Amino acid sequence: MTEAARFERKPDPKVLDPRRRAYWLKTLHQWHWISSAMCLVALVLFSVTGFTLNHARQIEGKPTVSAREGQLPADLLARMADGADRKDAPLPPPLREWIARELGVEVGVRAAEWSDGEAYVSMPRPGGDAWLSVDLDSGKVQYEKTDRGWISYFNDLHKGRNAGTLWSWFIDLFALASLVFALTGLFLLWLHGRQRPMTWPIVALGLLLPLLIALLFIH
Repeated sequence: MTEAARFERKPDPKVLDPRRRAYWLKTLHQWHWISSAMCLVALVLFSVTGFTLNHARQIEGKPTVSAREGQLPADLLARMADGADRKDAPLPPPLREWIARELGVEVGVRAAEWSDGEAYVSMPRPGGDAWLSVDLDSGKVQYEKTDRGWISYFNDLHKGRNAGTLWSWFIDLFALASLVFALTGLFLLWLHGRQRPMTWPIVALGLLLPLLIALLFIH
């Protein structure tokens, strides 16, 4: 064995090969910025609404209520006589068209509650509520809408309340993008941790702080 071979330094198993390190850095940075770009606006929205939800009592808005009324024409009322047998069927298209034209309300194909002498449609939405009733005997149509303001609207979007299927899918996509953003950030911390000694103490603090609060102060 030569003198040079005797004193040749063995590679440290804890240190990544420079080429592998460069590959992972490039890959993780790509996924990190792509996921951050996808969830940036939604992350701001959910952060702000997390604060407003946490202080809902202090910043609760005053709801405003508006109402509209109408009277069904006799021919349309006659066609509604068998409504009690419809159970949870939507309002018939001619009735929906009349309501949209006369009251400016889009009922859509929401299920209606049909009972003796009345058809009732509940129309909850983010930041408010609404309902519409049709008296099948007199033909009187009543509509009422409650608006709790923009803060309540975004708070309900945060919770996915009455926001529909498409928004529910968006929340799932946002959650997945946020998870990728967090995990790629964690691996980047691991790759840079040797040059930044405070990395893991700060990460540990981020883990311990909510854990200690939950264990010691939430009962």
